Parts: sequence; C-alpha cells; structure tokens
Amino acid sequence: MSDTQKFNFSLFRRVMAMVKPYKRVFIFTAALTVVLAPLAILRPKLLQIMVDNYIFKGDVHGMTVLASIILGALVLEVTLRYFFLYYSDWLGQATIRDLRVRVFNHVTGLHLNYFDKTPIGQSTTRTINDIEAINTVFSEGSITILADLMTLTAVLVIMFITSWKLTMVVLVVFPLLIWGSYKFKESVRRSYEKVRNHIAAMNTFLQERITGMRIVQIFNAEAREAEKFRQINRDYTGANLRAINAYAVFFPVVDIISALSLGLMVWYGARGVLSGEVTVGTLVAFPLYISMLYRPIRMLADKFNTLQMGLIAAERVFKLLEHTEKVQNAGTLAPERLKGKVEFDNVYFSYHGETDEVPVLRGVSFNIKPGETLAIVGSTGSGKTTIISLLSRFYEIQRGQIRIDDIDQRDYDVFALRRRIAVVLQDVFLFSGTVLENITLRDSALTEAQVIEAAKMIGAHRFIEKLPGGYHYQVRERGATLSMGQRQLISFVRALVFNPDILILDEATSSIDPESESVIQHAIETLIARRTSIIIAHRLSTIRHATNVMVLEKGKVMEIGSPEELLAIEDGKYRELYEKQFLQLGESSAF
Repeated sequence: MSDTQKFNFSLFRRVMAMVKPYKRVFIFTAALTVVLAPLAILRPKLLQIMVDNYIFKGDVHGMTVLASIILGALVLEVTLRYFFLYYSDWLGQATIRDLRVRVFNHVTGLHLNYFDKTPIGQSTTRTINDIEAINTVFSEGSITILADLMTLTAVLVIMFITSWKLTMVVLVVFPLLIWGSYKFKESVRRSYEKVRNHIAAMNTFLQERITGMRIVQIFNAEAREAEKFRQINRDYTGANLRAINAYAVFFPVVDIISALSLGLMVWYGARGVLSGEVTVGTLVAFPLYISMLYRPIRMLADKFNTLQMGLIAAERVFKLLEHTEKVQNAGTLAPERLKGKVEFDNVYFSYHGETDEVPVLRGVSFNIKPGETLAIVGSTGSGKTTIISLLSRFYEIQRGQIRIDDIDQRDYDVFALRRRIAVVLQDVFLFSGTVLENITLRDSALTEAQVIEAAKMIGAHRFIEKLPGGYHYQVRERGATLSMGQRQLISFVRALVFNPDILILDEATSSIDPESESVIQHAIETLIARRTSIIIAHRLSTIRHATNVMVLEKGKVMEIGSPEELLAIEDGKYRELYEKQFLQLGESSAF
C-alpha cells in the first residue's frame, strides 16, 4: 500500500472475514456499540432535566430520584463498556492467534527457494510485528471507530434537539477541526509506514549479525557493525519522532479548538439564558456534550491511522500467505517402507526457474539399486547438494523425472516420503532444548530407549552420558555449548533413530576429529549395509565402501562407476581427484 493509496475496502473486508469463527462475539460487541451510544448521552440529558425541573424548583425528592437514575445509568454504562473493551480486544487476540498458526504452517510448507531469497528477519517481522499490528484493527480500529461514530451521531442529534442555535454556534469552528484531523492523519500514516519498514530492516540486521557474531568478532568488525546499527536505529527513531511530533501538535490544537467552541457556547448561551431562549440546564449540559463531541474526534484520526497501519500489515501478511513457492503435495502414496531404488532420468534444475540460462543440473541421470551406496564427488558448485535437496523434494525440477522404487517422486505424499529419508548435513542445526528432544525432534513415537540404542550404535552414547543431565542436557541455541564434532554425532543419532530407508550424508564427517571419525566410520559401514545411501564427500577416505562413485562437474555427470573402474580411467576426473588427495601426499591407497 503506497503513501498515496486510499483506504482499501477490499482488504478491510478480507481482514474482517477472519472473525467468521467468532461471529457471535463480533455481533455481541457490535450490539454493545449500538447500546452505548445513546447511553453515553443519557447522563448530560438527565442532568439538564435535573437542573431545569428539580433544582430550581427545590424538589429534593425528584432530584434524589433523578440522581439515583443517573448513578444507575453510569454503573450500567461502565459495566457495558468493560464488556465492550474486553471482547473487542479478545476478538483481536483470538483472530491473530489463528492467523499466527496459519502463517507459521504456511511458512514451514514453503520451498527452500523462498528462504534462499528472503531474509529471516523479514519473515520474523511478518509473523510477529505485522500480525500484532493486525490486532489493532479490532482492538483500536474498526469496532472502536464504529462506536465513536455512533456516539458522535447521537451527541449531535441530542444537541440539535436540545438547542439547534447553540449547536450551530458550537460547530462554527468544526471545519477547522476536520482540516486539522486530516492533516494529522496523513502525517502520522506516512511516519508509521516508515516505522514498519525500519522495523523489518532492523530485525533483518540484528538476526544476521547475532547469528554471525563469531565472524564479526573474528574480523574485528564490531565497530563497523555498531555504526551500521546506529544508522538503522537513527532512521527508526526519526520515523517515530515524526509521528510523535504530529501528536504533539495535533492534540493541543484540538484542545484549543475545543476551548474556543466552549467559549462561543458560553458567550451565546449566557445571552440566551438572559433572554429566556436557553435554559440553565441546557447551559450546564452543553459543556458535557462538547466534551463528548471533541474527545472522539480527537481520537478518531489516530484510530483511523491505527486501522490503516493494521491494513498495511495485513497486506504484507496476506502477500506472504499468497506466496506460490509452496511444496505441491498432490501425491497420495504413503508406504510404510521403501525398497530404496533411486533413479534420476535426464534431470534439469535451476534455482531461478526455466529462465536461467545456466541450470545447476543439466541432464543428470543415474540410478541406485536398493541397498547400494552412491558416492558423489566434484568441485564446489557442481550440484552435489542440489541432488539431495531434489531427492527430498525441497525444490521442484524443471525437466526430467525422479523415480523412487520405479514410481514418480511426485506421486508420493511429500511428508510420507521425507519420513523414509534421513539427511545428515555438514552444518548441523540444533534447537534450544534437551539432547533427547534434538534427536527425536519431539516425536512422541520415539522412546528414550530407542535413542540410547541408536547412540550406542553411532558411538555417541559415551559422550552424551558424560554431559550434565545426560540425554536431558539442555542444548543452547544452535548447539553453542557443544563442539562441532559433538553436534555432528548428535545429528548421526538423529538420522539413525528414525530408521530411514534412504540415508544421505552430506560431508557428514568433515567436522569430526580423527578419533571420532574412526568410530563413525564403523557406524556408517553398519548403517549403509542395510539401506540405500548417498554420500557426498570432498575427502575420498570417507567413501571407501561406496558401491559406485559419480563425478559431477558444472551440473553434468562426467563419470560414474565403481571406484576401481574409475581409477582405471587414464585422464579421468576421479583419478585426478584421487591422486591429488592421496598420491601427492604420499599416503597409501584408501581403497
């Protein structure tokens, strides 16, 4: 929504449609606005009647009865206003609670391509700040604006009925107030749009710098990053101060206009009392009417801005929900187990779609029989990691076909397929929580006994037992309190405990020390002997037990065959890699 764009009614209707599950609460709250409007103007009217009909006539009994009625009306208004404020806020909270879940589920279902292109801080802003701003559409926007408009209408009607001449005098300065309100609304709206943009920029900056704090400190970049943050923070503060300045100007102006209106009313009303045109009760009630007239107008402009900002936030959230880069899960096959046969048939893929002139994979074809191990080697950027991402359907291929057990990959339910595939990455991600929770990922079907058995098989049980609390040791964010090797071992246990049919190791031993690697190599040998495995490695020592080796270069399959066959090729790519890593170092043959 641009600075010049008018109020978006279609977007407003879409936001209000989210209250459909709470229709009864919405109707109840709307009904309260209808009741509160006339109830609010009842007290000044009763006060006018008391002054004119009882005080000047000395009717103490009538005055007492009317005072009791005024007190009862006040108690009723306070009670109804409590329910109005509570349920209007409740409606907003219930709606955004559902929206948060909807957005989170949507984001977790998006292709990894979305996360490749979108800063994490931006997604965080959409899920937290923007959704919270939508709450104000209900708590401070639409329903309260309706209540204020109904109150204004009721006040103007009763004022004209009571004394139309006095009302016209009061409204002489009204155009000045309308003009000031419009200017205020536009100024604050522009400022708040900039505030929202600066919040997203700040969240993105902080997320990246805090996540990469080790790099910042290693390269002594603290001062430079602090200066960048000061600038972002300065822009954010400036946008807020411009909004504060608008409030600081507008509210005193409204007070001055209100005081001017009251002065005109007293001047004209006093003459009316002397001439008998206006009663004393009317003169007493009108200041209350003026207060009730100007107070909502003073807040209406602010509430309308709040509504606008909520709609701007809603538009951003809806754009996220409309994001098309979502995993297309049209498959229905959900087998309990897979045999493990994998085939890539002339697969083309690019992260930028069909328009990319240089695809990451170009006509890749290979097959793995059940129980076999395929090692994939090649230079950085050759497409090794892309292959395993496609196998798990994190991305959709542009051309060709991927078959698992002779069935097109897209015919499988994507979640059922992923349950049968385990991936161990080089960059291990651990969540805040216990070691046990990080291994099971809170899957209630996995028991602690199963985890311990898998840990013993991998060789991780000994080090986990030594941790304070053992399997219930609290891992800090991203596993900061564990060594790289320990995190890698935990990721091995996590892969094994789910008992996959297809195992993928992406440089899984790169961060393991030699002592741990010998333990893991034995576990890997046991593991891959029973299931289809794909091993991506730069160190050829980790693939000595591979059935076949595939050499990739610039997205093409250059060589594929058993290690012995590839070593026998005179000028072969695999032989070249082998000689660089072993023969030139004077090491003995790894095979």
